[in-house]
Amino acid sequence: MLTFNTTNKFYTIRLALLVGVLVPVILVVATVGSWSLRLLEQQVNARMQQDIQLIADAIRLPLSYAMEQDRVESINQALNSAFTIDVVYGAYVYDENGEEIARSGRRAARVETDQAATLAASGNQRGEFSQAGNEEIFSYFVPLTDTGGRITGLLQLTRRGSDFEDYIAEVRTIAWISLGALCLVLAFIVIAGHHFALGRPLRRMLEGMGQIRGKEPQRRLHVAGPSEIRTIADGVNNMLNRVENSEKLATIGRLAAGVAHELGSPLAALDGKAQQTLRHTSADSKTSHNLIQIRQQAARMETIIRQLLDYGRDNPLQCVSLDTESLLRQAYEHTLSESSHWQEQPPQVYFEGKKHRILVDSLRFDQAMCNLLRNALQASHGKIGISWRSARIFDRTGTEIVIEDDGDGVAESEAEHLFDPFFTTKPIGQGTGLGLAVANAAIKDHGGSIDVTESKWGGARFTIFLPDS
Repeated sequence: MLTFNTTNKFYTIRLALLVGVLVPVILVVATVGSWSLRLLEQQVNARMQQDIQLIADAIRLPLSYAMEQDRVESINQALNSAFTIDVVYGAYVYDENGEEIARSGRRAARVETDQAATLAASGNQRGEFSQAGNEEIFSYFVPLTDTGGRITGLLQLTRRGSDFEDYIAEVRTIAWISLGALCLVLAFIVIAGHHFALGRPLRRMLEGMGQIRGKEPQRRLHVAGPSEIRTIADGVNNMLNRVENSEKLATIGRLAAGVAHELGSPLAALDGKAQQTLRHTSADSKTSHNLIQIRQQAARMETIIRQLLDYGRDNPLQCVSLDTESLLRQAYEHTLSESSHWQEQPPQVYFEGKKHRILVDSLRFDQAMCNLLRNALQASHGKIGISWRSARIFDRTGTEIVIEDDGDGVAESEAEHLFDPFFTTKPIGQGTGLGLAVANAAIKDHGGSIDVTESKWGGARFTIFLPDS
């Protein structure tokens, strides 16, 4: 049994096709060919015997008539006519008692008198192989009858056995040469098919991967060839894009954290000075109005800095088991208290879920939920749904949390960028584009995922899946 080390550089797809496909095909072809050849040899043997039978049938009636009329010359003429086709090597005529009457040909293979008499008396035609000296002979026996149907003698036609062997050997040689040629054609088809269907696209893929590892990290694989290879190339390209984006986002996170730390102190000092000056300024003056605007913008910048710090956070999670409903209600109340628009007339909120506990870092999880709920409150026209349940995705069990609203929803063109940092659909000055990015980062830190689809009310539906640890 052939075995190959799959780590060997010589174990290629071409070799796998040759060993795994071509060799079994050749074995099947050889087996079927051998069986077919045996059938062909049997048919050839039968056909060569049939040739003798046809000649015997052709001269049987003239011989029978000549014997009935006791015409020796006619008997010899009938025997000699059998040699017009160069397959007969000997012809013998016996009377009903087995005595030889006439013979013709170049081979001596006559049977004994008693055997000839027995064969004549049987009344049946038959053929058999026998040995004549050092040579094998095939004999065909035909009983001769008169016009009344009485057996009057026996006709024996002989053919050299080597004729059968030589012809069958020739047929066998031609058959095996044909099978060999067929195997070579199949090998050529497999190799050519591999080259054009698999070899070229795989070679381009390997060349592209070599260039990516070398001096062209931005290069992507050429997508071509059969669907499986195109799928692999697409998958590698997507993986490379995700890795590149992850590296960019990590760099952005570190940069954002550094900038936020540098801006935090002077911004706090600016807000403090504005607040101190505001105490000594008339409330109706223009200066007071300007100081209030300064403090408002400082507060907005503080929010942006806090989100930058959250996004750039790289602290290990401190996970504990907490009640899911309590966490979500707390996040909702916290977010609602920040929204002056909904404080006087809160939206209809629907909590749905059974008693359930979840293992999370309470601070990071609360940040994620608050950002998602803040987004839902800003988009909502008056309805928000919050639900949770145990779920299973493929072979992973965990918790599914859904936050949805009845707002205008998310356009398909915006959905793929919704969790990118600094991407926002809000007007300038009303959104930083970091809220959903921070939520997405926190969920991923927990090993989970977040997707956005359309809600049952036509708005946005955010589905969070957190796997069990």
